[in-house]
Amino acid sequence: MKAIVLKKFGGPESFELQEVAVPEAGAGEMLVCVLATAINPLDCQIRRGDYSGHVPLPAIIGHDVSGIVEKIGPGASDFAVGDEVFYTPQIFGPKGGSYAQYNVVPQTLVTRKPANLTHEEAAATTLVGGTAWEALVTRARLQPAESVLVHGGAGGVGSVAIQLAKAMGATVYTTCRGRDIAFVRQLGADHAIDFTSQDYVEEIAVLTEKKGVNVVLDTIGGTTLSQSPHVLSDGGRVVSIVDLTTPQNLAAAWGVNAEYHFVFTRQNRGKLLALKTLLESGRIRPIIGARFSLEQIPDAHTALERGEVNGKPFHGKVVISVA
Repeated sequence: MKAIVLKKFGGPESFELQEVAVPEAGAGEMLVCVLATAINPLDCQIRRGDYSGHVPLPAIIGHDVSGIVEKIGPGASDFAVGDEVFYTPQIFGPKGGSYAQYNVVPQTLVTRKPANLTHEEAAATTLVGGTAWEALVTRARLQPAESVLVHGGAGGVGSVAIQLAKAMGATVYTTCRGRDIAFVRQLGADHAIDFTSQDYVEEIAVLTEKKGVNVVLDTIGGTTLSQSPHVLSDGGRVVSIVDLTTPQNLAAAWGVNAEYHFVFTRQNRGKLLALKTLLESGRIRPIIGARFSLEQIPDAHTALERGEVNGKPFHGKVVISVA
């Protein structure tokens, strides 16, 4: 099979297109023909070597799959050959990721693809959708009529989080660049704050009449953890999906009885089943900003890191057609 192999840690040029053996499905596993995948910031971090201790080289990485079941391993009885499925492969798993024509996956991570989505659309939702669900539902326990501030609402996780929060009945505030305000409002954001020209702490105070928000979702890092207590209501929750290495002063969190959660995404079928329902009902929609082929994955990484294709900014996921 064709695969994009990470030969060394570094820039997008570190990938190489190779012919490799098709992996074998073991007990409780399935072999899936990958029809589409997508690029995530996590992929760029792995490529750069941020998690070098977890990724022996050479490696096939990638964390989104939409495709068709090709073979069933012993004891994998939940699916049949020919089923259309979508899922996130095991992160740092031994069987490799989605930058290839085939992937082996435990059946417990897999869900049937939403009937109303193309394979590219389905591949654009798995990792970001699962992460948004883990952050807002599992960790933050967001409730109807509560409020949430989504930092980086125009990004991959942020754009899904806005839609998910609205589907849950929350009031959504978000930060973004001025050029992205119309986009995040189309997703359902009630209030958009241009972080390049506005102080979001001051804006939240005005917009909420100093009551603050119930939940902050941090997708950007920086000083978000230390600033969050200044926008939280009493008993508010902060969820960060960013691996921060710089210490921050959280003394202000005591004054609002703040709760902090740190999420490195983990996948299971339950999350995807819930997301599938929302996707099939149209309450969440995939956002595709750019398309590339398997051979063009180095270019796709460049596009994601620059936030533009051919000099033009884009919104949404960078997807890869594998077939």
